[in-house]
Amino acid sequence: MNTEPNESQMDVWSEWLLHTRFGNDHGQEQILRAAIDPIADRVLDGARLSAGMTLVDIGTGDGLIAFRAVDAIGPSLRVILTDISAPLLRHAEALAIQRNVQSQCRFIECSASALKDVDDASIDAVTTRAVLAYVPDKVQALRECRRVLKPGGRLSIGEPILRDDAFEAASLKQLVDAQPPGLEDRFFSLLSRWKGAQFPDTEEKIASNPITNFSERDLVRFALDVGFTDIHMEFHVNVLPSTVHSWEVFLGSSPHPWAPSLSRILAERFSTEERELFETIFRPRVEARQFVTADRIAYLTARKPSS
Repeated sequence: MNTEPNESQMDVWSEWLLHTRFGNDHGQEQILRAAIDPIADRVLDGARLSAGMTLVDIGTGDGLIAFRAVDAIGPSLRVILTDISAPLLRHAEALAIQRNVQSQCRFIECSASALKDVDDASIDAVTTRAVLAYVPDKVQALRECRRVLKPGGRLSIGEPILRDDAFEAASLKQLVDAQPPGLEDRFFSLLSRWKGAQFPDTEEKIASNPITNFSERDLVRFALDVGFTDIHMEFHVNVLPSTVHSWEVFLGSSPHPWAPSLSRILAERFSTEERELFETIFRPRVEARQFVTADRIAYLTARKPSS
């Protein structure tokens, strides 16, 4: 059974989640899945689900958290899967049918900031993974989480923190801009143009972009502001060798849904000579496994007060 939307049905979210995230390479997809599954499990641990509960998985994507919850709890669990992307919801619904759990699932197309058709105080737990990072009004999204939760209900989220990536891009741009005319370092110039195409690289852009204008501490403050209690936040930073060792995968992938792939950046923003120079510099580093990646994830759990 084909569960994937066809090309005409794709949007930026489904295109990235189902293709660009792993450079459209099945082997890389499996490597990435092995790294993501523990994140989903940690979010689920924070939700403290048990038999007979109802879970809302906001921004469900391919249903990773929702389906792992069903597998863990069994047929008594009810799951509402929401997403802003209609293609991803159709994909998740097809997977639910494939897994024979569609009777436990309800699918709602909506934003995290307006959980339409989810009643007040009707939900036992709310989860998100890499969702609030893309929501402009995070406080409103958390208000919605609190609204739908029953008294005593739990919130559990795992969100990427991308500010440091943007700060690095901005620092690199400042370094390049400060170079004397005629003495520019081509390596740093190409690196800056690549990073600046994928992350905001000025203070103004960083402050206005939803993926970079907040920190893990802001998430705690937002949860407090909307009235959650028993708030616990853990910030995890993992700096590891990159799992991408193929030049083709490196070209075809991107770090987040709003970032163009490197192949698109090279095609649209670099000259032929610059593309050749970029490959000469970077391809050996990729294939020699010299790149490292830094993943920064904020895990936050909280509870809606019982009264």
